[in-house]
Amino acid sequence: MPKFNDIDLENWKESDIWTDSLWIINERDKSGKHSNFYHGNFVPQIPHQLILRYSKENDLVFDPFLGSGTTAYECETLKRNFIGVEIQSELAEKVQNNLDKTDKISKVFCGDSTKKETFEEINMFLKDKKQNKVQLAILHPPYADIVKFSNLENDLSNKKSLKEFLESFSLVLQNTKDIMEKEGYLAIVIGDKYSSGQWIPLGFYCMNEAQKLGMTLKSVVVKNMEGNRAKMNKEGIWRYRALTSDYYIFKHEYIFIFKN
Repeated sequence: MPKFNDIDLENWKESDIWTDSLWIINERDKSGKHSNFYHGNFVPQIPHQLILRYSKENDLVFDPFLGSGTTAYECETLKRNFIGVEIQSELAEKVQNNLDKTDKISKVFCGDSTKKETFEEINMFLKDKKQNKVQLAILHPPYADIVKFSNLENDLSNKKSLKEFLESFSLVLQNTKDIMEKEGYLAIVIGDKYSSGQWIPLGFYCMNEAQKLGMTLKSVVVKNMEGNRAKMNKEGIWRYRALTSDYYIFKHEYIFIFKN
C-alpha cells in the first residue's frame, strides 16, 4: 500500500493517532487560534486526527465548508498546505487574516463550493503555485437547516428541502473529487436531524451521495457530541422531553472516510 501519511511504524506504540471507530471527545481543544465564537465549528481534534492519518507533511488539504477556520489552523500547526472555500465573505477574510504568512500555501477563497466557477479559480491558483492535487479533503457541511448560518441563497443551510440540500451537497462532492488525487482521501463530518416527528438519517444520506460518485467507503467513525450550544445547561429539559415522548436525544455524529 502506498505511504499516505508520516506515521513511524517502527515506533507505532508511541503514536497518538486514534484507530478505533468510536471517538469520545469530552472537551474541545481551545489552544492556539481555536475559539468557539462560531456556532458551526467542529472540535479541532477531528481535523487533527484526520490530517495526521491521511496526509503527509507538505501535502495539500482542502475544506469546502471552511467556516471559522478549524481545518486551516490544524493544517498550519501540522505543516500542511491548505486551501479552503467559505461562502460568507466576513468569515473568509477573518480566517485569511488570521493565518500566518509562511512558505506553506494557506489560501482562503470566498465563494460557493457548489459552483464550477469557484473551482476553476482554485485550479488556476494551484497551477500558478505548481501544486499537485488535493491529498485530503475534509467536509463539515451544515446539518441541513438545523442552524441558519447566513441569509445567502446558496448557503446549504438555507435549502428549502432535504432533496435540495442533498443535490447541492452532491455538487460540492463532485467539485471536490475533481481536484483530488486519484488515491486521495475524503472525510465527511455530519450528524442527523429530527423533523416533523421523525429521525432523518442525514449522515447516511450524505454518505450515499459520495458512494454514488464512485468513492470507496473506508471507515465509519461515531463521535460523541458534548457541549452542544442548543442543549447546554438544558440537559434536564431535554431528558424530560425525551421521557414524555418516544425518541432518543442526539449524542453522536458521524465521520465517513472515503478513498477516491
